[in-house]
Amino acid sequence: MAKRANGEGSITRRKDGLYHGRAFVTTTSGIRKRVSVYGKTRDEVRAKVTELQAQDMKGIPVPDTNMNMEEYLAYWLARVVRVNRRPKTHQGYESVVRVHLVPGLGRKKLRTLRAAEVRAWLGRVAAECQCCKHGRDKQRDKPRCCAAGECCRSYLSRRMVQSIHAVLRNALQNAVREELIVRNVAQLVQVPTPSYGTGKGLSIAEARLLLKESQNDRLHALYVLALAMGMRRGELLGLKWDAIDLDRESLIVERSLQRVGGELTLVLPKTDSSIRTIPLPPLVTKALTEHRERQKQERAEAGDTWTETGLVFTSRVGTPIEPDNLRRSWYPLRRRLGLKLRFHDLRHTCVTLLLDLGVPPHVVRQIAGHSDIGVTMKVYAHASLAEQRKALGSLGDKLS
Repeated sequence: MAKRANGEGSITRRKDGLYHGRAFVTTTSGIRKRVSVYGKTRDEVRAKVTELQAQDMKGIPVPDTNMNMEEYLAYWLARVVRVNRRPKTHQGYESVVRVHLVPGLGRKKLRTLRAAEVRAWLGRVAAECQCCKHGRDKQRDKPRCCAAGECCRSYLSRRMVQSIHAVLRNALQNAVREELIVRNVAQLVQVPTPSYGTGKGLSIAEARLLLKESQNDRLHALYVLALAMGMRRGELLGLKWDAIDLDRESLIVERSLQRVGGELTLVLPKTDSSIRTIPLPPLVTKALTEHRERQKQERAEAGDTWTETGLVFTSRVGTPIEPDNLRRSWYPLRRRLGLKLRFHDLRHTCVTLLLDLGVPPHVVRQIAGHSDIGVTMKVYAHASLAEQRKALGSLGDKLS
């Protein structure tokens, strides 16, 4: 047998029966070294060696990192996400990594993680109770359950499973960009798509009644802005007087109030399209003018205890309003009106009513600050019963 050329690769059989292949290739660290592959048959190993050599001929380096997933995810959060993403995004990613990814995949090697392992793990996560870790089928599983004596059935929602998958996919995609791995195995795994509800929203009559009922509420102007401008909760609570020009009747949405790392923080909106200038209709101008006078009185009454933040909507001593505490005002108001709406459904009401009035979708998108017009059309642009009745009536007239 002729002697193999240098770098051609070699295959031998080990004492345990496995075949061991070797080939010289360039690694992601820039060093040319011999890389080993293993398999149960000579043909399997030959295919792996051939694949290594083909990648090397194309100039694709072979990953040589030995990090496990826990080490890589810690690096990714600290060096990539914290530096390049907003604090709230980092906080959400860190929670998913700590609670789900590290316990489930932390010991797996980054470079050898397979799509089948990710698919099987995500299937278990979606199917098991998060408290006792037993499966959904109680009769077959006979779980040794929680302290209460039976399975609490605390299953993850489809939306949460999708979020876990998205964080893993983003992390592995960064590893591909840094040439730590050749492909993103999470992209090969599909997860069920959750259905997104937009809430019921209010009719014109119900919206008028809400504004009338909130007339004496100290946050009346906030409800006017939510209904008439479609602003998000964080945008309303992060709104400053210097972003409002009552003379020119315009408002700039450029900040959002969020709780990040245990502190209330003013942050930039998530997308560039969320930063927008909106004209003020007379209804909103009037409400803001009255609110400014009311705030001056509260400032005078508070005296030295007042904290000046420049915010439009504050507590009675000038401090920012905790976003979750807004329900202390909203829940009693909706209870008096017999409604079961979330506060966010006021934004939904604004967008839906604008579309019902025939406002072009691209204008509605700019007012609401949607990142894509597809959101405006897919989520909100559903025809009312009155529109459907009119359309079907017209068709019926033609057919009769």
